[in-house]
Amino acid sequence: MTELALTLRERPRLSAVARRLVWVLVGFAVYCALILLYGKNPLAALHDTFTNTLGSTYGFEQVVIKMIPLVLTAMAVAVPARIGLVNVGGEGQLFLGGLCATGAAITFTSLPAWVLLPLMSLFAIIGGGALAAVAGWLRARGWLSEVFSTVLFNYIAILAVSVLVFGPWRDPTSSNYPQTRLFVPAAQIPHIGSSQVDITVFVAIAVVIAFDLVLRRTRWGLEMRAIGANPQAAARNGVPVRRYIVACMFVGGALAGLAGMDQVAGLQLRLNTGISSGFGYLGFLISWLSGHNPRLIVPMSFLLALLAAGGDVLQITQSLPYALVNVMSAVLLIIVLFGRSAGVRSVS
Repeated sequence: MTELALTLRERPRLSAVARRLVWVLVGFAVYCALILLYGKNPLAALHDTFTNTLGSTYGFEQVVIKMIPLVLTAMAVAVPARIGLVNVGGEGQLFLGGLCATGAAITFTSLPAWVLLPLMSLFAIIGGGALAAVAGWLRARGWLSEVFSTVLFNYIAILAVSVLVFGPWRDPTSSNYPQTRLFVPAAQIPHIGSSQVDITVFVAIAVVIAFDLVLRRTRWGLEMRAIGANPQAAARNGVPVRRYIVACMFVGGALAGLAGMDQVAGLQLRLNTGISSGFGYLGFLISWLSGHNPRLIVPMSFLLALLAAGGDVLQITQSLPYALVNVMSAVLLIIVLFGRSAGVRSVS
């Protein structure tokens, strides 16, 4: 009887993993079909992608570099999602986190790295977290859905960066390209050895592990799962639902803010309007592909990072537009949403 019970419990998990694998395979089939439409050989394109990414040290580093903000922005979606919230504002929270971290970097230039980097992290956390927390507060009060508010806040944060890099923070020596001055060495995140990958990769992995432990081993995780299953019943049993709404949105925004700091202080070493190539939106896709399960976010982030790095490669080797990656991401999201709705209908 015990073995039968264990089998019955494991079967839904296995079927859920199988469904996600099917979604990914269907997405890749559509990707190959799009390459065919451009008159290119899908097998040659896939060969070029893997050879120039996983097949070389430089290519693998590029995949990991892209994976870092994807993991953090996916977690920015997954944390609120566990209580039934939809955070579509990862992109704006990333931009505001990068903006706030830059403010600290260009203001406190005389501080040593061991003080300045934590201060920049704090600014990034507060910036991204506050933007998301406002959306959570509006939702908790019943005034505005977080879906609409986070989408609108994306534009506000992105435009705020534009205003500053075109205006008071602009480097006068940058010619026609709007950006801030190069950060002082103390404001630059250290890299791992001689690689291009910075130490934020360890932060991203630690965040995933910590959230998984919180969900499975703590009272907070139990209450979050209770709210996600039935917020009315959770409230009747004394769970502070409104407080969780604001707190989970703040944590999600803070993680996206750290992704913004990684972009400005670990990769580009300055603030400009191109600090993100849609990482916030891809993070949303990754979280949904993973079912908001932290254990699946890292492999899914690696897969999407591989796809994004492959898009850079295919522009050179196959003369394919990078927009193909965006189309692929949109197709994957549609497939996931369709699969979820079909699953709900089959259960009902």
